Amino acid sequence: MQELADRIVVLREAYYQGSPLVADAEYDLIEDELRELVGAHPELAPDPNPLEQVGAPGVLHAPIRHSRPMLSLEKATKPEQVAAFFDRFPGQSVVVMPKLDGLSLALVFEDGRLARAITRGDGTTGDDVTMLVRALVDGVPEKIDTPGRVEVRGEAVMLRSTFAAYNTAHPDKPLINPRNAAAGTLRAKDPATVAERRLQFFGFDLDDSSGDAALDLEDGLRALGIAGAQMRHCEDATQAQAAISAIEDGRNDLDYDLDGAVLRLADRDAYAAAGTRSNSPRGALAFKFAAEEKTTLLREVIWDVGKTGKIVPVAWLEPVFVGGTTVTKATLANQEVIRARDIKIGDTVLVRRAGDVIPFVAGVLDAAKRTGAEQEIVPPTVCPSCQQPVTEQGNSRELFCTNVSCPAQTVRRLIHWASRAAADIDAIGPVWIERLAEAGMLEQPSDFYTLTKEQLLEFDRVGEVSAQRMIDSIDASRQVGLRRALIGLAIPMASDGTAARLARSGFGSLEEVADAGEERLVAVEDIGPKVAASLVAHLTRLRPELDRLRANGVSLDVREEDLPPVVAAGAPLEGKTVVITGAISDPRSGEKVARPTFQRLCEKAGATTASSVSASTDMLITGAGVGDSKLTKAEKLGVAVVDQGEIWTMLIDANVV
Repeated sequence: MQELADRIVVLREAYYQGSPLVADAEYDLIEDELRELVGAHPELAPDPNPLEQVGAPGVLHAPIRHSRPMLSLEKATKPEQVAAFFDRFPGQSVVVMPKLDGLSLALVFEDGRLARAITRGDGTTGDDVTMLVRALVDGVPEKIDTPGRVEVRGEAVMLRSTFAAYNTAHPDKPLINPRNAAAGTLRAKDPATVAERRLQFFGFDLDDSSGDAALDLEDGLRALGIAGAQMRHCEDATQAQAAISAIEDGRNDLDYDLDGAVLRLADRDAYAAAGTRSNSPRGALAFKFAAEEKTTLLREVIWDVGKTGKIVPVAWLEPVFVGGTTVTKATLANQEVIRARDIKIGDTVLVRRAGDVIPFVAGVLDAAKRTGAEQEIVPPTVCPSCQQPVTEQGNSRELFCTNVSCPAQTVRRLIHWASRAAADIDAIGPVWIERLAEAGMLEQPSDFYTLTKEQLLEFDRVGEVSAQRMIDSIDASRQVGLRRALIGLAIPMASDGTAARLARSGFGSLEEVADAGEERLVAVEDIGPKVAASLVAHLTRLRPELDRLRANGVSLDVREEDLPPVVAAGAPLEGKTVVITGAISDPRSGEKVARPTFQRLCEKAGATTASSVSASTDMLITGAGVGDSKLTKAEKLGVAVVDQGEIWTMLIDANVV
């Protein structure tokens, strides 16, 4: 137990210095093990017991004692624990809010002015970081309109967009993750050294000298001009679990990290009356989500050739369960990222996976633990597939194979053509495409449409039913159309958005795009000279393939679904610019609806859809698990916030759906 306690102290110190030694999930396991042992053998509990302490070790300078302890929260991971929480407080309403993954702060206002900003520290005493908060943290007002003493507690987080922008600007010294970047930022000795690492403050607690506990927490924070995490009022465990699920479902749409949801008694008097344990309030509970970061061993690096010839490093890992799935491979981006993060084969690395995002190696946690057996990651000088020389491009020194006949590129291009975003040949997966290519039956997309059932039946483990299903899937894909065919051809620099814009710009067929010339292509919105040049060069080279696709009955004409929607007179959303956020579901069936599908319906109802809230936005349409950033911005700009249910009613009444 003493060994575990000492380990926890070391890990906390490193975490609050912004240089974690293990992932959060692994730290939690160490705490849980000690907690279990202390429960079984309380007489042998270490003294001091780190489980009875909160947060970081004692501060080194400018200590400020909190007016009341800043405590940790009791953890839960199962619905039964949520039900038990409600059973402890029968008849009490509970608010459920996102649990932000940043650095806890207490802001103290005296007679309307910000007097102090204090870190949580050890829960009793924190560090005065007022100067840093004033210089670096957005969302903290210098003045408020409330007299007397007001204390707001909340979380300072680094937005994902800020984190990405910083790492792009500083590829030589990238930050590992937003959470530790936030902690490190507010431990800097000089604000000027971390000026680009701005943070955002969100409130989650309020204590004022007025004693008006009846004031709703969300309304109270809003009155002070402070953004708070969106709160959902729940009357029972079933409602609370639904709110938790909605927050988890929407976590990847946010601009900041969450690691769970917080349940708290809605009545502030009841919350205070519930009292505290040694290090946690009784009236609150933290429901932890599945970890999105874990540490594991980097066993090997394979250089993989993509559909455009780009050669990227792929990390082969000791299997680790992260982000809801077992991960064995992760991206390393390029050789400059490897160099900047000083990653070596044999290192224990931090692996991150959020939602459906491809897992990636964020960095090495503790290079000091290296044994000397680690190996440098050496980029190839020839293509791993065709052995032709590689070229370097761009500031990131990305590697490319320029041999268009490279076998690996051929297979990747065929897989991409058959993908859901392109031709959607769902019955023939990557493994079968590779086998067919090795057999000489597939070299280019048009070859799919010459395959016969008899050819497929020659392969082992292929019967009548599966062969027919493959042929049917190929036949269905003949209606691919201009937009999806252009996506499927994987032309460098031509994104899915490029294909959509061309389909909406008056081009009737892919051949017409191929013949357009750079000048006409540049006239299309958001298509620049480089994209236009790439389209012309590659479509000219691919013109014989377009002819072969046509000869095999593949439609390359623009489809109705890709054209601007026909809007009837008096459409309910005519002239409105809308932004959609959160998970969307059809109220008639309860089934989830893909956001592009819902956007198309809104466009048919006359709306113009946008991806972010601005002064020109008329309406923010909210689904389940809505993020706070768009809501806060909409409120500041006076944009109407409308629940998806109201929009569905409009769409149904107008016969749009």
